[in-house]
Amino acid sequence: MIRLDQLSKRYGALQALDAVSLEVPAGCLYGLLGPNGAGKTTCLRILCTLLSPDSGEVSIAGINALNDPRAAREQLGYVAQEVAIDKILTGRELLQLQASLYHLDPAAALHRIDELTELLGMAEWLDRRCGTYSGGMRRRLDLACGLLHSPAVLVLDEPTVGLDIESRAALWQVLQELRDGGTTVLLSSHYLEEVDALADRLAILDGGKVIAEGTPDGLKQELGGDRVTLRVKEFATPKEAQAAQGVLQRLDGVRQVVINRAQGHAINLVVEGGGPALLDRLRQQLDEAAVPVFSLAQSRPSLDDVYLQATGRTLMDAELASVSNRDPKAEKKQAMR
Repeated sequence: MIRLDQLSKRYGALQALDAVSLEVPAGCLYGLLGPNGAGKTTCLRILCTLLSPDSGEVSIAGINALNDPRAAREQLGYVAQEVAIDKILTGRELLQLQASLYHLDPAAALHRIDELTELLGMAEWLDRRCGTYSGGMRRRLDLACGLLHSPAVLVLDEPTVGLDIESRAALWQVLQELRDGGTTVLLSSHYLEEVDALADRLAILDGGKVIAEGTPDGLKQELGGDRVTLRVKEFATPKEAQAAQGVLQRLDGVRQVVINRAQGHAINLVVEGGGPALLDRLRQQLDEAAVPVFSLAQSRPSLDDVYLQATGRTLMDAELASVSNRDPKAEKKQAMR
């Protein structure tokens, strides 16, 4: 249903996308996972014909979106990261206005609004002014606007950012129902649990490149080992973390050792083997190496471990780095473009 072929986009010195290629099957809920600044929004804006790539091809339902953007847009529903809703109109009035912009038949539009009102649970508040809505209500109404014309493909950019747990769970259920009804859903997020819970397939973006692609379970199984999180007693400085990392890299059965700065210089290990004897064996080796252990915990691989394996850092570390390196002036210029 969606094919991106060697998409590249540069903003001055910033390479936002670097030869990104993806294929999304029809009826699939596909996740784009990555930290802020990974290129997710640029990728979605190109797909939705809101931005032109420097190079590459975009196909939606067999339509070349770069050559025929109008036909491609007819297949798309787009829900942007920022909710843009008029505060004076009621929710119903806003949907009616949106329906007229889509050139929907008035009778069909009224029927479709009723369908979406029931699907998204908006009946109790749809006739109130939008300026009185909570964040969850605004997000549901924004989603309804994107679904009014019954698109074959629904594209959502960070749809649950800022939502409470209840609103997020409700939105998850709606997206699953849409997928089960045959809509192809492309969802970008930096929430690991969201993509893991929802996506049939996913791609992980980092630095404008696809670093991993597949099913959530398949990507985790490819790691071929369990995850161990280690904290060392009186662990206070990066220098101490690096010293312990050097010791751990020499231990039997340890495949990867990465310092997790987002968790106070904890150490993440990917280890071979498993079973109840794993932690005992590892603790014994640490004792023999004179590494004072404060805590040691074992878990099955997660999508964060997939990201860790590919980049050498956790997704949280990447988020922190993107915040510390953020240039507000450059972001403003990029947004204006």
